[in-house]
Amino acid sequence: MASGLFDLSDRGLPPPDAHARMHGERVVQSIRSRIENAKHESQLGSMSFADFMRACLYEPGLGYYTAGATKLGDAGDFTTAPELTPLFGATLADTFGEIAKQGVLELGAGSGALAESFLGAVDAPDALSYRILEVSADLRARQAKRLHGNKVSWIDVLPEKVSGLVLLNEVLDAVPCEIVRFSRDRYEQARVVVRGERFEWQWSPLFDGALLDAAKSRIPPIDGYTSEINLEAEALAATLAGRLDRHIPSAICFIDYGFPRREFYMPSRRSGTLMCHYQHRAHSDPLVLPGLQDITAHVDFTAIAEACVDANDAASVICYATHAKFLLASGLLSRFETSSFASETARLAATGAIQKLVSPAEMGEIFKVLIVGNDAATGGLASLANVDECFRL
Repeated sequence: MASGLFDLSDRGLPPPDAHARMHGERVVQSIRSRIENAKHESQLGSMSFADFMRACLYEPGLGYYTAGATKLGDAGDFTTAPELTPLFGATLADTFGEIAKQGVLELGAGSGALAESFLGAVDAPDALSYRILEVSADLRARQAKRLHGNKVSWIDVLPEKVSGLVLLNEVLDAVPCEIVRFSRDRYEQARVVVRGERFEWQWSPLFDGALLDAAKSRIPPIDGYTSEINLEAEALAATLAGRLDRHIPSAICFIDYGFPRREFYMPSRRSGTLMCHYQHRAHSDPLVLPGLQDITAHVDFTAIAEACVDANDAASVICYATHAKFLLASGLLSRFETSSFASETARLAATGAIQKLVSPAEMGEIFKVLIVGNDAATGGLASLANVDECFRL
């Protein structure tokens, strides 16, 4: 079956090496077995796209994030802001320093670059409680190696009460989502089936439930219009906000690429936002290279904000801003100007990284920052009022 999933030179994608392909074929067989076991659901058997995405990314020992391959940086498939420059994490530390004194919880810490630069920029880092919740055992091991010597601990489940700062940098985009379309005067959910040597789409009508309710309120009734709805990401945001301390200064900072709802579901964006990353190449087919590529969807920041404030009447949106406006208002350039560099080459590299972080053509506009917190956190973040655009939500 696997040949049609890994020979993609006609799309400009390089072939995986023998080891990667062998791993990918194991992922294929695992997913195929699950689909075949679901034949009671349809004639061919199928699985929801969210379950397919979850298997590709998080299946223990097999998924993209759980199987040990390098994901981040030049040797991986994509690069995140903390890996571009430690100035990113240092700027966050400057902004959230007072709140962070109550503790920091980072979800999905990647390579550990953000934790490393954040702790390197705060006063008395040993006095700071920095916890990481990481679902990937492989990434957790890499983080532990990188952060050796820092006062960092790892937890396996969300704490019942969250206080201080919660950081989610490029986490929500990788939470499994569903794909829905409007077709023939009805809303349909994308499912995945096996046909020959490939995984293919199968569309099933939605008759009831939360997914249909969300589709009716968000997806335009334009024939063929297809997009993502991420109820799992909204549930995660609601859980975090619901556990947010009401009295100690506490805030959640979501950083990701996405749009407010009115821009997410624009009539012109009729094919959705789903994107895959493989060896620093982006394409839009999530049904190929199973287990070997990242699968992401842009974030509906309106849905995340609503989920947070609905879950906790003591929580409110403190700031919603573009990546560029947030970082510049938070003192990114001041951090750069007061930093020392080992060489002129290092200074030029930092300059290039800043350009990527704030340029509208790079991360500056497509990435957004959403900060939700309690009243006690608002005063410490008052400077962000100058760039807040929560009216866009």
